[in-house]
Amino acid sequence: MIDESFPVEANDVSTPGQAPAAEGAKAAAGLSDPERWVELHGDYLFKYALMRLRDAARAEDAVQETFLAALKGGKSFAGRSAEKSWLVGILKNKICDYYRKASRETSFTDMEFYSDEESDRFLPDGPFKGGWIHELGPQEWANPGASLDSEVFWRTFHDCSNKLPKNVATVFNLREVDGIESKEICAMLSISESNLWVMLHRARMALRRCLETNWFAKQNASE
Repeated sequence: MIDESFPVEANDVSTPGQAPAAEGAKAAAGLSDPERWVELHGDYLFKYALMRLRDAARAEDAVQETFLAALKGGKSFAGRSAEKSWLVGILKNKICDYYRKASRETSFTDMEFYSDEESDRFLPDGPFKGGWIHELGPQEWANPGASLDSEVFWRTFHDCSNKLPKNVATVFNLREVDGIESKEICAMLSISESNLWVMLHRARMALRRCLETNWFAKQNASE
């Protein structure tokens, strides 16, 4: 999955009186031996990147770049967060850099997902136009907070997320999972705020429907 011996670039070779990058990272307070980073954090970082990039090769590249950046910047680690959280922060920046570059090369707006596949669930006219048709509206979720502690729930959530179009899933993860501000996402992906809102809305609708079918309905049936 991840190369166990991630490379040190040529300019990391030490000169007299200057420690190599790996030693600098190792010397930083609170950091483990960089040679163990893959063993300690490789799987977690790969899964984190794969969920957001949805491409195994790109996820591996992002993790490798994260380790290299951490080697070079080890001295900046101040110990204010756990080592894994520090590496995740670096990885998040690498993923954002990838999407900034991707948005310059192709349109990020997913127009096909704009077709409202749930329009038949809303009242087409009358004083309550645009409101839910009661029997077709969202179901009431019994004790949804308890699901957040279930590993099986999160596997179901990830399965539902993977069914979203790639660009829509990216926007949803950046905003709702990683907590990046809307204006920053718009600038990063070169999309308008209205496009962002529509993509988030469609993602929430699709995730709700998928979770109702594959999680909450099954939980209710088992009670």
